[in-house]
Amino acid sequence: MPTQELDLRASQYAGLSREDIKKYIRFFLNDDPDYKNAIRQWIEERNISEHDFIEQVATKSENNFMYLRYVLPGIAKGEYNDLSLKQLPDGLQEYYQIHWERMGMDKKPQELKVFILFILVEIGTPIPCKMMVDIAQQDKYDVQVVLDNWVEYLKQQNIKGEDCYSIYHASFLDFLKEKRVLDAERKLFQEVNQRIANYLVSKMA
Repeated sequence: MPTQELDLRASQYAGLSREDIKKYIRFFLNDDPDYKNAIRQWIEERNISEHDFIEQVATKSENNFMYLRYVLPGIAKGEYNDLSLKQLPDGLQEYYQIHWERMGMDKKPQELKVFILFILVEIGTPIPCKMMVDIAQQDKYDVQVVLDNWVEYLKQQNIKGEDCYSIYHASFLDFLKEKRVLDAERKLFQEVNQRIANYLVSKMA
């Protein structure tokens, strides 16, 4: 009998009810084989009760499953060892901002990472790695490293035999578009658009 895989990352599961959110947090705490021990250790080190952890993380999630998908594994992996429960990000947009800052995305050496992400934003549809290489005028290896660094935020699919990438979730796309507005003075985003235009013209020639 065929079965249908349930993809909880899909947009229709973004705004679950608070009770659904709390059940999911309990699953991470009690049943998830990969993360439960590390998350329990994190809350025990901070003398937090299970009830308070569930309630506060549920509130911080703003009933958005994507927040839990990122933050709970992050706690287990030690990404928030320097933070208290109250210091965890409030909502997805703050989560993205903290992650952006921790990866040093506003620093000059990270410019290629920003460039690749904004190619994905501007194109808007799944595109192969080779197209990003041509637009960015960078080594394929360097572009692939960027894609691998952001893999949890990207959707990878095989189209006509090529691995293609796009932004996985609308909330991250919205965050990147906001960054484009805030950082426009760096001229990087105008350069992204110019490179895309040059690439398209070269393909039409």
